[in-house]
Amino acid sequence: MSVTRNSLSGETSPYLLQHASNPVHWYPWSDTALQLARDLDRPILLSIGYAACHWCHVMAHESFEDEATAALMNRWFINIKVAREERPDLDRIYQSAHYLLTRNAGGWPLTMFLSPVDQTPFFGGTYFPKVARYQMPAFADVLEQVAAFYAERRTDLPARSQRLRHALAALQQPEGRGEPNLDAAPLREAREIALQAFDEDHGGFGGAPKFPHAPNLERLLRDHADGAGPQCWDAVRTSLERMARGGLHDQIGGGFYRYSVDAAWRIPHFEKMLYDNGLLLAVYADALRVEPNVLFERVVRDTIGWLERELRSADGAYCSSLDADSDGDEGAYYVWRDDEIAALLSPAEAAGVRLTFGLDAPPNFEAAWHLVRHRDADEVASMLDRTVDEVERLLSSARTKLLTARGARIPPARDDKILTSWNALAIKGLVVAGLALRESQPIDLACRTLAAVRATLWRDGRLLATAKDGHARLPAYLDDYAFLLDAVLHVLQARWRDADLSFAIQLADALLEHFEDRERGGFYFVAHDHEPLLVRSKSFQDDATPAGNGIAAASLQRLGYLLGDTRYLDAAERCLRAGSSFIRHYPFGHCAMLLALDEYLAPPQLVILRGPPNLLEPWRARCAADYIPRRLCFAIPADAALPPRLAAKGASPDAVTAYVCNGLRCATPVTDLVTFESLLRAQPA
Repeated sequence: MSVTRNSLSGETSPYLLQHASNPVHWYPWSDTALQLARDLDRPILLSIGYAACHWCHVMAHESFEDEATAALMNRWFINIKVAREERPDLDRIYQSAHYLLTRNAGGWPLTMFLSPVDQTPFFGGTYFPKVARYQMPAFADVLEQVAAFYAERRTDLPARSQRLRHALAALQQPEGRGEPNLDAAPLREAREIALQAFDEDHGGFGGAPKFPHAPNLERLLRDHADGAGPQCWDAVRTSLERMARGGLHDQIGGGFYRYSVDAAWRIPHFEKMLYDNGLLLAVYADALRVEPNVLFERVVRDTIGWLERELRSADGAYCSSLDADSDGDEGAYYVWRDDEIAALLSPAEAAGVRLTFGLDAPPNFEAAWHLVRHRDADEVASMLDRTVDEVERLLSSARTKLLTARGARIPPARDDKILTSWNALAIKGLVVAGLALRESQPIDLACRTLAAVRATLWRDGRLLATAKDGHARLPAYLDDYAFLLDAVLHVLQARWRDADLSFAIQLADALLEHFEDRERGGFYFVAHDHEPLLVRSKSFQDDATPAGNGIAAASLQRLGYLLGDTRYLDAAERCLRAGSSFIRHYPFGHCAMLLALDEYLAPPQLVILRGPPNLLEPWRARCAADYIPRRLCFAIPADAALPPRLAAKGASPDAVTAYVCNGLRCATPVTDLVTFESLLRAQPA
């Protein structure tokens, strides 16, 4: 069988299309490529990355665009390129295999060498430079050595493959750990670990590189709401303030970068991801409900503005990310020189910007400045002999001018594929923001996004994972179903629509039918009818996003309480018991599972409001006014078409009836707002 040239030109992934003109004979992951490796008896070189990945670009420029390196790859290997955002199933497997083989953390680009027989890896790494440096071998040398190993020792591979497969299987399901016990101990331990890891000087957890870790902040927010002590709120507030003032936050255009390369949040890695911003939007909005804060409110509004301006696609959903690089240089789009500031702004505006963002200090990014808020408006006002309001107006006008000028630069590339799971995180963030701001616009945006996702990515009772230019493809994963179910339940609390409840039930039923491990509990990452892979992963641990198992369990519990349907409650409990030993071993890494555990041990307060739509809003607003994470409030119009158990909570045509329940136990319905408020206080969530 002859080898054809690069086969990526027909793909939809922007990342794969970036490599379509490489001299490497790339294939997408496909039966064709796997069979070719078997027929030619060549090992597979698997390269996994994503469009906004800086080091992926570096390796592409150094090696994949180099004719000599490509010739080595084409001579000895079948080369498969995978977009980790489209195929997180493959990424999860081979990142775990990388760790087992090297005992080092993985990352992107991920470079793995697989047996052509069963796709089991026998060697791997991440980024390899073109020439030996950074204490890493040259990529060409790696290729030669791996090819030689395969030629001389391929008979060793079956035994090695069997050991690795057993190790991968052990990561998915613990053995011999006794009867799972569900109690509050992991919640307490996670809180203690979080407070010990908290960086009191700069906020966040640990040192550089420093990630925002939104699920961990959300966990501490819930602990604060449960009365765990002021240190929980102090840690959250400090972290959010430092991130908002620092270089992780785009001070001009809004939104957050992926992580900070230093512990003080000064200089970020400049890629911007939809999932980070959806998660952080929800955390900042929830913090705003805990305590009024001008900075947090500005972050919420600016993040929504950034999402709309830079990630909204023509079909109504959100694109995936913005690249770190612009015109080949990381961060070039975002940094400023002093002469640019002077030319673009009035003297008064320039003075305010220099003092606010530290341009009176030496440049912090090569010969330029990445803007970090060094001084508050009151301090700048004192230094300039102006009022605080005057300084704020100067900064507002300066930001507008700088944003306009920045828009004329060569922008970072946008990965314009639509991911179901990441859009779901954005939908939830928008809903929480709308509730915190008490404004309808963010809710409108959430509903628009949900409608676009459903129109494009919901087909014949199943979700698809990704779409580009209206073309949807790839069977969806656990995270797609779990995150979207969570998002729909949040939308229903802000704006009831019968069709959304029906959609939530369909998503929940699909989770149970297609993903649940019916023997041991929990949910597989891929559906039962997914293509066979090296291992079928079932992870309970959070990574860059919350664990799908945790969000599935929490959402099924909430839907079960809303509908009075024990099928969903039982599935959530089975999931918690399946993940119990993992949670106990490392509770701080399982915050999504802890959310489900928290509401299993102390079921949420369920408030169902029935009545005419024009009378429901004051009651709903009263429920949502404060940050009470264990309270679920659904304002359901009297004429709604409901499932029988929910319809049993009847409605009057001319008054509001409130049902306040804890778990499945409900108090006597009330029809007076004053009595309702007293009942909420008497039965706190």
